[in-house]
Formats: sequence, C-alpha cells, structure tokens
Amino acid sequence: MYGPLMADDVVKRCRADDHIDLHDRDPGDKLGWDKQWAQAAFAEEMAVVSDLQRKFFAAENTALLVVLQAMDAGGKDGTIRSVLNGVNPAGVDVNSFGVPSDEERAHDYLWRVHAHAPAMGQIGIFNRSHYEDVLVVRVKGFAPESVWSKRYDHIKHFEKMLADEGTHVVKIFLNVSKEKQRERLQDRVDDPDERWKFRLGDLDDRKLWDDYQAAFRDAIRKTTTPDAPWYIVPADRKWVRNLVVAKILRHHLEQIDPQYPPADEGFEGLIVE
Repeated sequence: MYGPLMADDVVKRCRADDHIDLHDRDPGDKLGWDKQWAQAAFAEEMAVVSDLQRKFFAAENTALLVVLQAMDAGGKDGTIRSVLNGVNPAGVDVNSFGVPSDEERAHDYLWRVHAHAPAMGQIGIFNRSHYEDVLVVRVKGFAPESVWSKRYDHIKHFEKMLADEGTHVVKIFLNVSKEKQRERLQDRVDDPDERWKFRLGDLDDRKLWDDYQAAFRDAIRKTTTPDAPWYIVPADRKWVRNLVVAKILRHHLEQIDPQYPPADEGFEGLIVE
C-alpha cells in the first residue's frame, strides 16, 4: 500500500477518488526498509530539508502549513521533535488546538485556527487542528450530524483560500495501531516522567476506537484535494514515521523551490570595518 515510497522516492498522496480504508493501511509497515538504513536516510533527508527551509525562510514569498492528526499516542509530539529538530526554529510556528476557550466558542469554529495560519516564510505546524471539529465533535456527539457534516466543505473552502493566497497545505495522518497505542499509553502510566501526558479520558476515547477510525477515514476521503492533500503515514515504528514525514516535507519544499532573494547592489568589494 505504501509501495510508491520505494518505487520512485516520492510520497504517495491520497486522491479524492481513492477508496480510502484505514483497515488496508498497515500501521506497522516497514516499507521494505531496515532500521539502520532508515535512520541514516533520515539524516540525509533532514540535511536537504534544513537547506531548503533556510531558503524558504529567507524568500518570504510563500508559507507551508503542516497539519498533524492522529489517535492518542499516535506520535504527533515525537514527530515534531524529531523532524523539526534540525531546522531554523525562527522559521517554524507550532500550535496545538485543544478544548476551545470561552472566547473561541463565541466565534465560528475556524476563527481560532485561521488566526494561527503561518505567515510568509514560515512553516506552521498544527498539532491537532480544525479537523477536531469533524473528529471528536462527531464521535463525542458535541454537535449533531446536521452541523458537523457541513464542515467538510467549510474546511475544503478554507484550505483552498489559504492555497490561493500563497500557503501550501499538507495534511498528515499518523496511522497507529490499537495495540501500539495500548503499549504507549501503558508506558505513560508506568513512567513517572511521562505520566503527565496520560489522562483517564484517554481510556474512554480508546473504547471509541472504531468510531474514531471511521471519522478519520471520512475526513480524509472528503477533504483531500490537489491543493491540500492528505498522507497516511505508518506510525507504529518511529524510525519509519520520521523518514516518511521527512520525505513529505522535502517533496513539498522542492516543489516550492525556494531561492535566496538577490543581494542589494553595492556589495562587491565591500569591506566591513
């Protein structure tokens, strides 16, 4: 299912006409890689990404928004730490979207998200995002279907507007298995330094696994577009996940093809004293 990664070294994006079924996507897929090779390849990919990001930051003529979604313990925080470790932090803006505040609830559901869309030259990372309003809102019944079902089109129009105004939108679903989630949640319970990440509500959400999987499937099917594609990344193995995400970033930055802006005239022969 992830064959194109190996065949042509370009990450396969989901298409709107794909019959996407998460049951067909193996979260533990190693993509034919071994761990040692993948870790070395990751370092090489990130060296390229870092160079491209420096040019991207300097050019300031487009923006890149990366949306990360996953089940609990799917690896969003770990992905951000690993993949963004080697880039210029001044050019990266990470935002998380949890339970809306009173002020946010007083506005439309996209209001709080739009305010954090990346500026030109910035890579914006959404750790959870506007998709919570067709995921948790749907699964937990916080709004009726007559409300959340309209939001797929809202989201597509919102992302189309961002794209038209110069923001490249990339959406990544970290596909983790139910068993791997159990292992990671148990690790959080057992490790005093990680226990702060765990809440009893995680167990309630885990009981709704199938409902969440259906909600993710429908969100991906209904909102993947040429301007804002979804990628389904096998996330049980961190070394696979990291390399795939690095390849996605490299692929999109190379498509943007950022260049350093031309230097001002009069620099030739200039001596700084």
